[in-house]
Amino acid sequence: MISRRIIRIKVLQILYAFFTSPETSINNTEKELFFSLQKTYDLYHYLMALVIEIEKFAEDRIDLGRKKHRPTSADLAPNTRFINNRLIRQLKTNLPLNKYLESSKLTWNDEQELVRRLYLLLIEQDFYKEYMAAGENSYADDRKLVEDIFKYVILDNEEIESLLEEQSIYWNDDLDFVVSMILKTFKKFKEFSDDTQALLPMFKDDEDLQFTKDLYRKVVLNHSENVDMIKQHTLNWDIERIAFIDNLILELALCEFLYFPSIPTKVTMNEYIELSKYYSTEKSRNFINGILDKTLKDLKKENKILKAGRGLIGEEGNE
Repeated sequence: MISRRIIRIKVLQILYAFFTSPETSINNTEKELFFSLQKTYDLYHYLMALVIEIEKFAEDRIDLGRKKHRPTSADLAPNTRFINNRLIRQLKTNLPLNKYLESSKLTWNDEQELVRRLYLLLIEQDFYKEYMAAGENSYADDRKLVEDIFKYVILDNEEIESLLEEQSIYWNDDLDFVVSMILKTFKKFKEFSDDTQALLPMFKDDEDLQFTKDLYRKVVLNHSENVDMIKQHTLNWDIERIAFIDNLILELALCEFLYFPSIPTKVTMNEYIELSKYYSTEKSRNFINGILDKTLKDLKKENKILKAGRGLIGEEGNE
């Protein structure tokens, strides 16, 4: 499922487009926000299909070896452990996965050269050689192999990253997160899971769906008030010279402080400081941290921070 961190990142990106583009409407950019999240969910399924394609390539290679005019003993008695991997077999027959791939028309058919290179990269990995050479293997061994393929062959692969960037601008920052989603999914698969085994939903629950809508709209609708609040706490700074992306990160955090009673302020602080590590300079990170800390203290003094339920976690007197 798409985490709140990814939701925050996507909202930040769409807000940047909204405020820097002429002739944009809140409804149209909200639609783009959800389209962006849907593309992340597409990638989740698309990458699971990639490991199936790698296994298919291995299977075709074995079949070709057997059909040689003069096959070797290795061609006639190949090591079939990889093509009999039980987790990959489950993925191949998984109804939710296949239904989604078919309806979304997601396929690796036009990328078979990449699949070939990934297979050749895979068979050179020590973890693969150990897996293939082991005397016996369990379902846990099968699952670990597939997890390692994602961790060490697919993740941080420049060729895959380049291809994904070419296919969709919405996939530029998604690979790490989507792989983590896939690894969580594999933990739910058991040796006797059938073809109806559920995958992760797009959103954890309706609350996360509503959080996405509300966070985006709260920033847009309270933009003027947010800017005024930032000005009050940056008196020694020329707000026009503060990086626009830094202002947006501050606005997002302020809206969570003020309008999301169930989110603890410490969670909000940590999330947006973490976000600034990827979208701001080191100098900006320190600036954002300082401004948020100062603003939060003032808002609490003015009794404007109204938290309830889970939102009280970490607050003074409620730890």
